[in-house]
Amino acid sequence: MKMAFYGTKPYDKIWFEPLSKEYDCEINFIELPCSEQTSHLAKGHDVVCVFVNDHVTAEMINEFHSLGIKAVLLRSAGFNNVDIKAAEGKMPILRVPSYSPESVAEFAAALLLTVNRHTHRAYARTRDFNMNINGFTGRNLFEKTAGIIGTGKIGQAMINICKGFGMKVIAYDPFPNPHLDVQYTSLEELMTEADVISLHCPLTPETTHMINRDTIALMKKDVYLINTSRGALIDTESLIEALLTGKFSGVGLDVYEEEEGVFFEDKSNEIIEDEQLVRLAAFHNVLITSHMGFFTHEAIREIATTTLENAVAVMKGEALINEIKV
Repeated sequence: MKMAFYGTKPYDKIWFEPLSKEYDCEINFIELPCSEQTSHLAKGHDVVCVFVNDHVTAEMINEFHSLGIKAVLLRSAGFNNVDIKAAEGKMPILRVPSYSPESVAEFAAALLLTVNRHTHRAYARTRDFNMNINGFTGRNLFEKTAGIIGTGKIGQAMINICKGFGMKVIAYDPFPNPHLDVQYTSLEELMTEADVISLHCPLTPETTHMINRDTIALMKKDVYLINTSRGALIDTESLIEALLTGKFSGVGLDVYEEEEGVFFEDKSNEIIEDEQLVRLAAFHNVLITSHMGFFTHEAIREIATTTLENAVAVMKGEALINEIKV
């Protein structure tokens, strides 16, 4: 079995290369992202493996089909970057539906603690032996209200963390889990009552820009907003407008709606042309990280294992339990 592995980073090889031998898979590690300009590199392979910022269009699906590609493997849970409908009848699209949900939830909690207690700014200050704590006042999370949007496995892990802090937890999900010990509310009620809002839902037409001028207007002043899911859940322009008015005590973003081509890359010696991203980074109460919430040993091992198992299932004609259906 031959796999064209797009968007390769050093840490991908660390995990995929040793495991590939166990699964009798020859991986061609391609550093370039998967795009209409690079899709031809899949020629001679059996399957294609892509990441969250690789956009697989209908045209690319057709080209893969003509090249004899048997499947597109996502080494991620999200799949909004692939034209699933175009692949119907041509090839299966498989994903990694769950990989250590605790890793993302714990990172969301880390973002919350950091923007609340200013540990990132304190670290920078004390590195210069400036021990002044002025401007670093935070808030107790104990007995505050956490609003969790999305109660899948990651949302559930975040609920447990917030309960551990002694917070009251409310949640919104269009498909409530009747077995989950949490108080479900409407989205509007959650926006109004929560002191902390944490996003843990997929990007769909219904959730795109769910954080916008109208929903931000419902929020408390000095609310904390955390997003470790998908950048386009938040309307960046509306977020910046609200930050300028002092609406938020802190915002933690591990994702950004225009992150493609920037996140996962070293742009430290370049001029960043995205003015909104530059503006966000300028706010002292905004912490931006580069889509690394999943980045633990346990999660990457699970991603590699499940991706290779998906590939084997395709090649052997076995049941495709992780196939994405239209």
